Amino acid sequence: QVQLKESGGGSVQAGGSLKLSCAASNSHYDNYCMGWFREGPGKEREGVASIDADGTATYADSVKGRFTISKHNAGKTLYLEMHNLNPDDTAMYYCAARRFSGGDWSLPRTYAYWGQGTQVTVSS
Repeated sequence: QVQLKESGGGSVQAGGSLKLSCAASNSHYDNYCMGWFREGPGKEREGVASIDADGTATYADSVKGRFTISKHNAGKTLYLEMHNLNPDDTAMYYCAARRFSGGDWSLPRTYAYWGQGTQVTVSS
């Protein structure tokens, strides 16, 4: 079992930055594959970025070059650093965990554990 709790959301103007955090409860956190997802108004949940247990990161095309996913294993914390935000980035952001890598990292159904989300709002 992994319990996840996100923080760091807020309201920013276009071009601004935010850093999201996700605290994990499981002592074996460093063995999990972690992901960030978002769900915008009227949109389906989509994968933003993932990071495997070995630190390999993958990004959605829409955030490449602007977002960075990282994790601190000792602190059992996942991060998403977001720069040059635009209104299309407005969404509820969720962190998620799965025990094994492989397959399509961006599919929500491949993740067993989810946080409750943190809201990011970007105004123009």
